[in-house]
Order: sequence, then structure tokens, then C-alpha cells
Amino acid sequence: MNLQRRGLLAVAGGAALFGGCASTPQGGSGRAPQLAPLPPAEGPPAVAREFRGAWVATVANIDWPLAPGLPAEEQRTQLRAIVQRAKALGLNALVLQVRPAGDAIYASALEPFSEFVSGTQGVAPPYDPLALWIDEAHAAGLELHAWFNPFRARHPSAASALAPGHIALRQPGWVRPYGDGLWLDPGEPGAVEHSLAVIEDVTRRYDVDGVHIDDYFYPYPVKGPDGNDQPFPDDASFAASGTALERDDWRRDNVDRFVRELYRRVHAVKPAVKVGISPFGLPRQERRPAGIEGFDARAKLYADAERWIEQGWLDYLAPQLYWPMAQRAQAFDVLLAHWDAANTRRRHLWPGLFASRVALPPNPWPADEIDRQLAHLRANPQLCGGHIHFSMVALMDDRGGMASRWLADLPVPALVPASPWLDARMPAPPRVASGTSGPVVRAGDDAARWLLVWQRRGGTWRMSLQPDGAMVLARDVDALVASSISRAGVESERVAWKVLRHD
Repeated sequence: MNLQRRGLLAVAGGAALFGGCASTPQGGSGRAPQLAPLPPAEGPPAVAREFRGAWVATVANIDWPLAPGLPAEEQRTQLRAIVQRAKALGLNALVLQVRPAGDAIYASALEPFSEFVSGTQGVAPPYDPLALWIDEAHAAGLELHAWFNPFRARHPSAASALAPGHIALRQPGWVRPYGDGLWLDPGEPGAVEHSLAVIEDVTRRYDVDGVHIDDYFYPYPVKGPDGNDQPFPDDASFAASGTALERDDWRRDNVDRFVRELYRRVHAVKPAVKVGISPFGLPRQERRPAGIEGFDARAKLYADAERWIEQGWLDYLAPQLYWPMAQRAQAFDVLLAHWDAANTRRRHLWPGLFASRVALPPNPWPADEIDRQLAHLRANPQLCGGHIHFSMVALMDDRGGMASRWLADLPVPALVPASPWLDARMPAPPRVASGTSGPVVRAGDDAARWLLVWQRRGGTWRMSLQPDGAMVLARDVDALVASSISRAGVESERVAWKVLRHD
């Protein structure tokens, strides 16, 4: 590639210097300012690394869209409002529910379109919501993680009839009624393969940054008339398995094998896509710290989260720590320390925080509860490197003035922490040119996912992150520092320039 002909010069670490004005980019005119190396002492502050996410739930229209069957333009407007609110609050990721219950909020040949978007299962809107979510999030500098419920087949809030392509009609032998919903049986090999194929399909066809699974594996127990847990109806699959395991161990093995295979397949398709799981936040019974009480997801949901993170079958764990700081039977600090101790492979630990409980009757949390939890996380960065809020609606509604306080006192902008075990390679540094409309920054090679650019105006540095296309800076920028960020979050060497103005 002839960079001079394109009006670009390759630079690394500020070592190269334009001799006079750089070539004018195509379509430009007039005089371009010169660029000179920026001394390190004049550079911007260090870049923080912290995952700042929020879940966007589509099931039951919790977060988006706000009602089923809205006109497509209203859906788009709500979508863009969420993305811009997330950006304004300093978030750097959204975790979007793309498969609420055996359905899809995207174009799929495997499952029908979700009624929570269109109003009728199997009827799609005149656009692809997931594609638009990805485009809007990336344009705002946000990662977009695709959130799947792997085994729920029908949610209690569903109102329309099952579409002909729904798995409960195509493969009824894989589906079990339980409580007021329908569930794919994790003991049915065909059901497991179907869910894996759905996730693999999205990973292959869409530019997602992560694949995310929530806390529903086997369903939460439903009480019978006698007050006892009703058994999940998997007698047929258990008998057909021929296993020598006890049923509870067999169920856990079913889930373990699903998680392990999920991790393998996602990375076989796209090695740098992160795999994350957000389990119920209490540890298994026999490993609980003193004083911790409550539901045991390993015994009841057959979800052995400690095993998954110890085996390295995920890239981030987001245990749902949905209790206030003062509730000692589910002590926030003790639970965080437990999950950190289980994280022997040092994968990401980004706990879920229950923002939606703030100012929500009948037992509202005080407005500063989430603030205290964030303060604890940031005071103990050795334990974890981020958090995820459930859910975006609380931030859109500004419950308890929570979002207003964040806007008034925003933390330093942050990058998502790197995942070097996925790909430790450093991308090439950006290329910088001097154009008549202002400096032009481009990614240095195809390994770049993002451009990170600091711009100085009037002595103040501001950071921006955008997809790896060209970024044209305004002429009033007097200095810039730029780097490329890979899909695994690895940062390149930086280029740093002063902008010298003409008379």
C-alpha cells in the first residue's frame, strides 16, 4: 500500500516526524497543520481498565422494547436512547438478551422471531434488531455481548401462540413443561446440540464481542401443593442416558458438558469472542464462608460455577451479588472474596449489581446502595475488574437519582480489561496524517478492533473509542495520543503528536 498516495504516513511511538506539511487526504484542500512529536510529560492520564456493563433484557419487555409490537421506528428510537445513555454514563458494554425463550431477536433459520419485539412469535420487524444494536453500540464505543437463555423454551409472560418453527413443536420430545413455562431438557442430547447450534450461528454471523449465559440452566424449583420442590420431569432422558451417575450428578454433568462445549465452539468460530456466565451469586454449600446462607445453585439448578471458573471454561464470571452491603447472610464483601479465591486461572470477575432494586417498591434499596458497592469494588481492584448492572431500565429511569449522580461525578473513562489468554498479540500502532480538516487517525492493521484516541483542547484531554475506521479530528485539537486495541483488548504502542498551527 502506498501510504503517501493515500495522504497517510506510518508512525510508531511518535518517532517519525513530518518534514513540512503532510500530503492532503483525497478530497481535501487548503493548508494542513504540521505534526511534531509530543513529549511524554505532556501526555494524557493513564487509561483505566474496568468492565462497566449493563444487561438489556428483552424478555417480558423489561428493558427493550418497552412494549411488544411497537412500530419499527419507535423500537429504533428506544434502542438508540439506551446506547446513548450507556455512553453518557461511562459504560463500555451492553449485554443484550438475544434469545429470551427458544426465540430470536435477529434473523434466524433455527428459531422463530420473538414476540417480545414484534408482538407475534414468528413475525419479524422490517429490520434486524441485533445488527442495529451492534452497529449503534460499536459506533458509541461500547462492546455488545449476546445474551442467551440456553434451555428456557417459553416464558410465563408469553401471550402469542408458538410459531410453527418453534422447537417445542418441531421436537416436542426435547421439551418439558415445568411450572408455568416450557424448558428444553439438558439431558436430551438433541436439545443441547440445538442450543449450541443457535449460539454458534450468532457467533459466526454477527460481530458480537461476547457470548453470555445467565443463571437459568435447569429451572428454579417450583413448589408443589405440599410445599416441597416439584421434580423436574426428566425421567425419560435419565433412563435413556444409561448413566451410572446419581440423577443430581448426572444433571450437573449435563450442564458441565454444555458449558465446556460452548466455550470450545465459540472460540473455534471466533477466538477473541469472550464467553461469560452470570450464575446465582451464592457458593455451593460445602464451600461457603462462615455466616453465608441461602439458595444453593449447584444443588438446585445443577450449575457448578466454581468448577467452570476453576477449569477455565469461561472468560468472565459475573456472579449475581444481588444483596445489600449490610445483609450479612449474603455479605457482599465475603462473597466477592470467595469468587476471587475460586478464580485460580485469573479470568475476569465482573459481579452483577442489582441496580433495579433502587427505589423500587415494596422493599426499595436506598439510592446510594449501588454507589457503596461500586466504591467497594474500586477499592479492591485486586479482586475484580468490573461490574454489570441489572438492568438498563433502572439507569434509564434514573431511579433514586442514581444516574444523575454518576453524570455529575463521572469516573475516568475506562477500557474493557484485556483477555490475553485469548490472543496476546499486539496490534500495529495507528497511522496519523495531517489533513486540511484536522488530523486523521487510522488503524495500523487488521488486528485492530478499536481506535483509542486522546484529544487535547485548551489543556484538557478527552478520550474517545470508536471502531477501527478512520477518525478525523477537529482543527482545534492541539495534541493527540492514539493507539489501536485488539479484539482481545490488547493495546498497541501509542503515537503522540503536537499539532503545529499555521498563521
